[in-house]
Amino acid sequence: MDSTNPELAQDFSPLIKIYKDGRVERLISTEIVPPSFDPQTNVECKDTLYSLEHNLSVRLYLPKNTHQNQKLPLLVYFRGGGFCVGTVFAPINNNYLNILVSEANIIAVSVDYRNAPEHPLPAAFDDSWSALKWVASHFNQKGPEDWLNRYADFQRVFFSGDSAGGNIAHQMAIKHGHEEKLEGLIITGLILCHPFFWGEKPIPGESKEEWQRNWIESLWKVVDPNTGGLDDPWINPAYDPNLDRLGCNRVQVFVSEKDPLRERGWYYCLKLRESGWSGDMEVIDYKGEEHVFHLENLTCENSVSLRRKIVQFINQ
Repeated sequence: MDSTNPELAQDFSPLIKIYKDGRVERLISTEIVPPSFDPQTNVECKDTLYSLEHNLSVRLYLPKNTHQNQKLPLLVYFRGGGFCVGTVFAPINNNYLNILVSEANIIAVSVDYRNAPEHPLPAAFDDSWSALKWVASHFNQKGPEDWLNRYADFQRVFFSGDSAGGNIAHQMAIKHGHEEKLEGLIITGLILCHPFFWGEKPIPGESKEEWQRNWIESLWKVVDPNTGGLDDPWINPAYDPNLDRLGCNRVQVFVSEKDPLRERGWYYCLKLRESGWSGDMEVIDYKGEEHVFHLENLTCENSVSLRRKIVQFINQ
């Protein structure tokens, strides 16, 4: 909070500032880049509307060395941003997916969704599910988007996301496994990079700093004003009675030593196993790295390693 500015209601730097008149100032990921062909990776992308109601698009990525009618694994990617900042059209997401699509030789769908606080949860979840239903409409090669009809292998579908996007990817896999099946899609695996999970009480190894926990709790109340608290299953999967019904058989989780969310990533895997879910799981922990380091620096050794492990996970 900034008491020196009478117009400022809440300060969630470095993400957003919220003013008393309702204005929201977003501090990061405000730049956008148009879809294009990237000569460095030989990947082409384009934007396609999936929700006319909310004017929301996906950005699709296709490696251009693809042969006619060659079926590729399909990655559905959910961006991060604390549920309140960002867009799939931002360079940080676009550059990462260009490289990943090239290295893994996959087709990718990057899902845009509405941001809080103007559109609090469950807007991001609802939008993401609508995008997945739009993707699933192509499983019989009769959907509106030719790239998906022609190249996507709907028997090899992966959900992935960073930070809040990791949370969304998890929630989508739970919904697919428990509430409503996505017709025609086989969700092969779930890839979570520094997923945004939390809880009321600190778990072993987690920060007990009051300012940090208050910051996260206050942000969560902005993101979801109707929340029951930090043990809501939307942010604390340990309290989800349907955790064992995760709709895939393989999970890959990345955490980092200097990420405040690190322990929650490990805890998620512990609780998933304790739930009775019997799939294959791996956790990769990077020493000395911060939250979403792999997006901030695409060429460092650990970023290259992280992508290599994702490529292996998808193509094994």
